[in-house]
Amino acid sequence: MLPAMRATLALLAAITTTACTGVEQSTFENLQWRAIGPRLCGGRIEAIAAHGERLYVGAGSGNLWRSDDRGMTWTPIFEHESSFAIGSVAVAQSNPETLWVGTGEVLMARSSYAGTGVFRSTDAGATWKNVGLTDSYHIGRITVHPHDADVAWVAAIGHNYTNNKQRGVFRTRDGGQSWQHVLSVSPRVGAIEVVLHPNDAQVLFAVTWERARKAWNNVEYGPGSGLHTSTDGGTNWRRVAGGLPTGDIGRIGFGIAPSQPQTMYAIVDNHERDNTGQRIGSMLFRSDDGGNTWSQVNTEPLASRIGYDLCEVVVAPDNPDEVWVTGHYLLHSTDGGKTFERVGGEVRSVLPNPSRTLHLDHHEFLIDPEDGNHLLLGTDGGLYRSRDRGNTWLRINNLPIAEVYALTIDQADPYNIYIGTQDNAALFGPATGSVDPGEPETWQYVYQDRWGGGDSYFTYPDPSDPDTVYYEHQFGELRRKDMRSGKAVSIAPHAQPGKPALRRNWMTPYLVSTHDSNTLLYGAHRLFRSRDRGDTWKAISPDLTSNPGASRRGNVPFGTITTISESHRDSECIYVGTDDGLVQRTLDGGATWTDVTATLPRKWVSRVVISKHPARVYATMTGYREDDFQAYAFRSDDHGKSWRSIADGLPTESINVIREDPNNTDLLYVGTDRGVHASLDGGRSWHSLRGNLPTTPVHDLAVHRSGDLIIGTHGRGVFVLPRADVQLGAR
Repeated sequence: MLPAMRATLALLAAITTTACTGVEQSTFENLQWRAIGPRLCGGRIEAIAAHGERLYVGAGSGNLWRSDDRGMTWTPIFEHESSFAIGSVAVAQSNPETLWVGTGEVLMARSSYAGTGVFRSTDAGATWKNVGLTDSYHIGRITVHPHDADVAWVAAIGHNYTNNKQRGVFRTRDGGQSWQHVLSVSPRVGAIEVVLHPNDAQVLFAVTWERARKAWNNVEYGPGSGLHTSTDGGTNWRRVAGGLPTGDIGRIGFGIAPSQPQTMYAIVDNHERDNTGQRIGSMLFRSDDGGNTWSQVNTEPLASRIGYDLCEVVVAPDNPDEVWVTGHYLLHSTDGGKTFERVGGEVRSVLPNPSRTLHLDHHEFLIDPEDGNHLLLGTDGGLYRSRDRGNTWLRINNLPIAEVYALTIDQADPYNIYIGTQDNAALFGPATGSVDPGEPETWQYVYQDRWGGGDSYFTYPDPSDPDTVYYEHQFGELRRKDMRSGKAVSIAPHAQPGKPALRRNWMTPYLVSTHDSNTLLYGAHRLFRSRDRGDTWKAISPDLTSNPGASRRGNVPFGTITTISESHRDSECIYVGTDDGLVQRTLDGGATWTDVTATLPRKWVSRVVISKHPARVYATMTGYREDDFQAYAFRSDDHGKSWRSIADGLPTESINVIREDPNNTDLLYVGTDRGVHASLDGGRSWHSLRGNLPTTPVHDLAVHRSGDLIIGTHGRGVFVLPRADVQLGAR
């Protein structure tokens, strides 16, 4: 960072305020971050509500947005609250100015964020009030009484990684001033859906879901999953039987035919085994007597991944036999669910996009109750709208809600930013870009397949050849692309024949050496090095994890390297951190390794960063996968022999990244789950750099030689804090 910017930051540090988490910090209040996108790739949409021409769209981790012109332009209306993760949004039909928002993602994935309860607005989102259920963490649905905007029911999923009591169905009759816990099964069973009968607000149906996640395992089923009903407004409940399966049941999707409410559908993700030992899978049931008796209607397995988060069944408002099911794909039936076809159709986009098909992973589906031809679909790639019952679609990809995992920059002029995103591939674009509606989209895909991408993570341009780019997909599928020819080759290392497969994290770390651009380092459970740009690899370490035993082996790779740092001073000095809480070091290029975890907590290591200061190293850790949101940041000045915490003064938020200014070893930055912070004294004190930033998780950051600070957020794309725009202003 240039001296002028450092001096300005020092002046700004004199301003003190209280952060949204209640931690008193210095804050640079008038910093003006510039949002630069991308927009074209969209992001995960988990909640949709509409009233007339007005649309409300909730992004999984990208705040709540309102459009008054059918999605052509958008205004963020929930971006400075204590949560950015939107699980549900509901408009009170009796008073459309009243909105309810449930925070915390519905997608209970490894990167899904918890919320901070239920919020309510009585002025169409201009102002908000948190009305409770703060320990519910993830809210699947809010349903509002059709004639009383103060009466609402909430389906609370509960914690992602731990058991808790505040889950199930809750009811308020006074606008959220008080809540009654009206349906509770167990501390492991939450509710993900609550539906009102269209003709009788005393009759409700609720879906409970038993599930348990650990860093190494995900169990998404259990006997507590089921469909429940109430006939007295939610005071009393009974479990619906009448032919629905029991036992190891996953998520259930439930829908009522508006034109014939006695007809109902339930899609069940059945994890029980058949006579051949195979999992039964998706089963669609129909009831024509209001839910008393049920019969299976599909005779063939559905051609889509159903369950987990992808499990809604929606009935057309004008035809009780027309059924839509969300999953990996969108499925459509016109014969009451007996047969389905995958929905395709012509797709065009608001912003240019090479994909001409619907993005995968469909989370929310809404049909206009007054017009069965008008459809809204929320996917991992953003919002889609159809006016002709799904024959053609408009991809409304003009929202800057990309979920960035990792970020790097090159040294071009203007410099380019490279990112890996959640389910929307790897992209790059110039730092001069903008998200203003009148400005063109400047981002491009490094690579995009026919449907839209997949997860990408660390993305690096070759510093000696900018037309060569390295990028990866899930679980370490590393590739090298020649941008001139368009050819990409797979270069990930693999286990030797006859040896156990490599354990690779879903976000596998690798890097291009700053000493030799032909040299790559790649972390599985061992560290690998290539001297020829990934064509061949050699293991340069033993297993650097604790090699977790059977108690920590499940259906998710665990015991993996999560972060790698190579010294800028000495290529032989390398540190790694692991998901099981170890920090390991070599000072001789991998010939010998030393465990320097010492007094560090055994938490998932989010970053290890070697300082340019001799013998200094930083480590950050996260307890997110234990529902532990403490800030863990440490510094060692003796090559890891001893550590001291530098988290004092940081808010109670998980830390995702730490970086050292390239020109001043006392100037540090950290990205947390709700913002970005700076230290001017090597970590002894911290200052919020929130400025005009929305509440957003910062997953990665970089400092350009010009002094620009660039952050990659998991929900609002990329922001740049230009050196020239940093000014001291009156509070």
